Amino acid sequence: MKSFIEKNHKTVFYFSWLMFNLIQISFTGLLDDEAYYWVYSRFLDWGYFDHPPMIALMIKAGYSMFPNALGLRLFTVLMSTATLYFIDLLLKKRDDKLFYAIAASMFVLQVGGIITVPDLPLLFFTALFFLEYKKFIAASPYYRIVTLGIIMALMLYSKYHGILIIFFALLSNLRLLTRWQTWAAAAICALLFLPHLWWQYSHGLPSVYYHLFERNASQYKFSFTSEYLLGQIALAGPLIGWLLLYAFFRKRPKDQMEKTLRWTTIGVYGVFLLASFKGRVEANWTVPAFVGLIVLAHQYLIDAPRLQKWVYRLFWPTMALILVVRIYMMIDVVPAKWLKKDEFHKSKEWAQAIKDSAHGLPVVFLDSYQKPSQYWFWSGDTSYGLNTARYRRNNYNFWPLEKQLQGRKVFLISDSGREVITERSNIPSRKIYGVVVDSFYSHAQVGIVMKGEFKQEGKMISQEVFMSRSAYSPDLKVVLVLYNQQNRISHIVPATYMFRDSVDDICTASIEGVLPGTYTLKWGIQSCLPGRPSLNSVGKSITIY
Repeated sequence: MKSFIEKNHKTVFYFSWLMFNLIQISFTGLLDDEAYYWVYSRFLDWGYFDHPPMIALMIKAGYSMFPNALGLRLFTVLMSTATLYFIDLLLKKRDDKLFYAIAASMFVLQVGGIITVPDLPLLFFTALFFLEYKKFIAASPYYRIVTLGIIMALMLYSKYHGILIIFFALLSNLRLLTRWQTWAAAAICALLFLPHLWWQYSHGLPSVYYHLFERNASQYKFSFTSEYLLGQIALAGPLIGWLLLYAFFRKRPKDQMEKTLRWTTIGVYGVFLLASFKGRVEANWTVPAFVGLIVLAHQYLIDAPRLQKWVYRLFWPTMALILVVRIYMMIDVVPAKWLKKDEFHKSKEWAQAIKDSAHGLPVVFLDSYQKPSQYWFWSGDTSYGLNTARYRRNNYNFWPLEKQLQGRKVFLISDSGREVITERSNIPSRKIYGVVVDSFYSHAQVGIVMKGEFKQEGKMISQEVFMSRSAYSPDLKVVLVLYNQQNRISHIVPATYMFRDSVDDICTASIEGVLPGTYTLKWGIQSCLPGRPSLNSVGKSITIY
């Protein structure tokens, strides 16, 4: 007779997966980005500088029930478990034992399935999209048109990369373009996504400029591409990644659904391979490709018993490696010195050390969106991140925090001893430097929008710009910031801001002493820190002659 586990293996697998992850998230510290997205949830909106709002909604829902790390990650764990189930449903031929072994051996599912970042809801809705797409191409009643449109919108609300899944799904099945149902589903998706598009437009398209232009490297490095390729193998593994990728590329589609899965997976991998020639690509950006990878690799391995044996041979070594990683994440040890960066450990003690040193003063972090977020989560005290010309803009440029600090005494934190030199930390691996600023002021929330091309006349350059009338003040001291080809500050030059009622305003600055060449130009506004203006515009390339 079959045992209880044999009879109910699916229930046992998914229940065990869920329980192990719930235990894990209850005892694991936060990644810096998770804390940042938690701050998102404090200011619910239709959009954010870096991402659409789905991640904020997930955190808000979970944290309202459990105000701790468990609540922050609750819906991540629920979604990761459901994603596995949806992928299971996509299998045309099924070997449950093989599927369980593949899923448990993938780092992106084991560890990535507990981390609250936008990739997880995108993976969830991608799997759901393929389930609905499979039914949609078979028959398209009205309710299925609506459902598909909603799911596509939810993909886009999770992460912009969802557009790649939609695009390559259409490219794999061009006949869909001749069906009115396809256009109706697309219209529903577009209509539902309009609030986010309006948010982007009303805030100066920050995500567009950042993701498409500002993240690009000034020059190509071979390591961008090599790290991307190795990262994909590791993310799919760590030990069977090569095998799954080999099986996927060997699998030939037998129907339209498999063809779509193949096109979307190769399409996502290909787009980010090309992106690696413009800058560094994060390995996790290809996460939506893992639905097609798992399904087609599984289908191929069912009929390849010799290769299938390697899944089981590598299973236990993989489990041992992942178990070590999971245990290390859960135990709040002092971060290992050989790790370049450890975000999971001792964050609460780190935040308490800063809070003790601040003596009740508001805490401001210099050039970081991650540290003020971690501090806020663990200390319970609102904090602010001032983004200067040496860093980049992020959502701290939009949240209504800066106004509350103007003219107040604050405790300013940096991770460098060059500007603020009083060391105040009892955790050797996470040194911090703090100094009291008697009268803080900055203008990072002011946006300076460049309207036209630069004009150079002799040693003076000028440009038409726009600053919101409510933000303008005669006391603002605008500066011109020039960055060289290595994206390092070359010059910070005082500028003149001319406020004009009937036409666009104009900024002018002297470039005396600036060598001819190509630079990136940004406009900033001086803060209370000498030589550290806030960053107030996107960057544009300029050639100085």
